[in-house]
Amino acid sequence: MVDTRPFTIALVAGEASGDLLGGHLLAALKERFPQARFVGIGGPRMISQGMESWWPQEKLAVRGYVEVLKHYREIVGIRKALRQRLLREPPDVFIGIDAPDFNLDLELALKRRGIPTIHYVSPSIWAWRGKRIHKIKRAVSHMLALFPFEPALYQAEQVPVTYVGHPLADVLPMQPKQGEMREQMRIGPNRPVFALLPGSRQSEVALHANLFVETVKRIADEIPEALFLVPLATRETRQRFEQAVYKCGAADRDIQLMYGHAHDAMIAADVVLVASGTATLEAALLKRPMVITYKLSRLSWWLMTRKMYLPYVGLPNILCKEFVVPELLQKEATPERLATELLRQYRDKTFREALVERFTTLHQLLRQNTSERAADAVATVLDSRA
Repeated sequence: MVDTRPFTIALVAGEASGDLLGGHLLAALKERFPQARFVGIGGPRMISQGMESWWPQEKLAVRGYVEVLKHYREIVGIRKALRQRLLREPPDVFIGIDAPDFNLDLELALKRRGIPTIHYVSPSIWAWRGKRIHKIKRAVSHMLALFPFEPALYQAEQVPVTYVGHPLADVLPMQPKQGEMREQMRIGPNRPVFALLPGSRQSEVALHANLFVETVKRIADEIPEALFLVPLATRETRQRFEQAVYKCGAADRDIQLMYGHAHDAMIAADVVLVASGTATLEAALLKRPMVITYKLSRLSWWLMTRKMYLPYVGLPNILCKEFVVPELLQKEATPERLATELLRQYRDKTFREALVERFTTLHQLLRQNTSERAADAVATVLDSRA
């Protein structure tokens, strides 16, 4: 049903994964509320849906305690200015998409002034910082949870919550067609292909580029005909990775840098090396074997590990509640170990077939028509507001 009320819907998405969620959500909301105005902070997908982004999303896309501290004053300044503007021009609802360190304080201030707040993507209270749920209860009018085990945590604390599934499960194919993708990319059907995803942020690529390139060199020494596909999110991250290729003396290896097209690269690949984050879930939904890795500054890593509840950080392992794919993090993330594990998965057909079955079950569980479910929940909040 189309609602022509001229609602103002404010949103903040702090990074590329939030922009992906926000883009799908805005498309669903526009069908219900064609006269609505969308404002706040978003990335290219949200802007393409007609959102007015008052600050560049890149300003908020910083990960790691030390890295955040370097940009702390600027980020706090943006949040203060945004809060003042939203209190001066109150929206009908505010939707914080992930980025809990930025959004929860903002939601707390807005909710206190009578503005309904929706948080899209549950903070990882099941992994670390469990006490945060008390702040969430004060700050959030309604939680939209992506994973099926999350609603019970909020129901126990009497926080309104809706399980919406994950939008990637809706848009990614249940049975990726590797042969067709390789033909489209002009890659031979039997050629060994490895996809490398070092992260979407500049800080991630800066920490991972040399590690990934050194890993490539070791794999190429054993499989000279191997092709390495490296999808990168921005011009800056591409330049950083390209510099690492030359710095590490790997220009003679067959490394193909790509602007975007991460899904294409993963579908075409036999095995994926991926930095921990949403891309690990994408690889799982595309039924690809993978090695998950991540590096942080020493202080950021020390602070993070002190707060961890779970023994794993990769989403496929968290959702399956066991190590279905290996995680080589921080000191364990060496070129030798990464190359050894990637080659093992490439050569182990039985392992790959078992993963396809496991990841297919996971895909079915997460496929819930997420954007429509999320839009329904937002519409319910707007109706009560009206």
